[in-house]
Amino acid sequence: MFKRILRSLIKKILPLVFKILLKFKLNRRVINFLNEKSYFSNNNYDFSSIIKSIIKDEKIIALDVGAQGGFNSDNFFSKKYHCFFDDILVDPIKTDSDKLEEKKQIINKGLWSNKEKKRLFVLDNRPGSSSMYLPEKDNFDLHNIKKKDYSNYDITREYEVQCDTLDNLLQEINIKNLDYLKIDTQGAELEILKGMSNYNPLLIRLEVHIFSMYKDVPSWNELLNYLYKMNYVLIDWKGIGSHNTRIPAEMDMIFIPNFTNDEGKKAILNSKSKFLSLMLIFGQLNLLKIIMRKFNIQNQEIEKVEDLYFN
Repeated sequence: MFKRILRSLIKKILPLVFKILLKFKLNRRVINFLNEKSYFSNNNYDFSSIIKSIIKDEKIIALDVGAQGGFNSDNFFSKKYHCFFDDILVDPIKTDSDKLEEKKQIINKGLWSNKEKKRLFVLDNRPGSSSMYLPEKDNFDLHNIKKKDYSNYDITREYEVQCDTLDNLLQEINIKNLDYLKIDTQGAELEILKGMSNYNPLLIRLEVHIFSMYKDVPSWNELLNYLYKMNYVLIDWKGIGSHNTRIPAEMDMIFIPNFTNDEGKKAILNSKSKFLSLMLIFGQLNLLKIIMRKFNIQNQEIEKVEDLYFN
């Protein structure tokens, strides 16, 4: 009863609070702050014990393409789950990859749709914005980049990089299965996916440009259409950075096998323990419970956990 009363009071107070925030030009800042906190609300849980009971001694094989700063360097999911992964990092410039603290498997080649040489344009003032595509300053205003900061996106180095397909490079290091794929390559995501046909990750996280700040980058709907043809479905997105549009100019998008058809169901059930673990790690609780019910997967520990994103 107390919760119901509190919720009713909050519903009546919020419109007044919003007007005050609007008056002081704070509404977007507060909303963005709350959105960020809400998105990662399930990080308040520690699913480590549940994952250990599910996955046993197995490791989740992860490929991090665009591993600037190391595996999961942006802390998209909690570091407490790193112990469940065997990660492979991709950095085509060896001198840069040598700086990485994590010395696991590092691929010093570029990924592309075929085997060829490509030019990598390095932005030393913003290393995470280096790309196989040239910056397009005419679109910087959509990303709310101030003119005084345009010089941060000047090309400072260029490298000729030997590229190969994801299939070929993983086979070279004897990786037979891939469970988690993250690609953050400033526009090259579609070309990289075109080089993957022998692997079916259980979860794919991509950086997707709605309004690209690079020249000749394929449209974001081409990327989504390609993934849907690969039998993946989009289950989540999160805006990246600032923007002057009503939708984010860039997003992190998360895809899983299409659980509504037999092919997707088979992919999930063939690696059930790893799929459950990845969905917990990424905080996808309500959807995970729905999929578990559809596939008759029993786990009482997962069933009793509330998805804080929806509370």
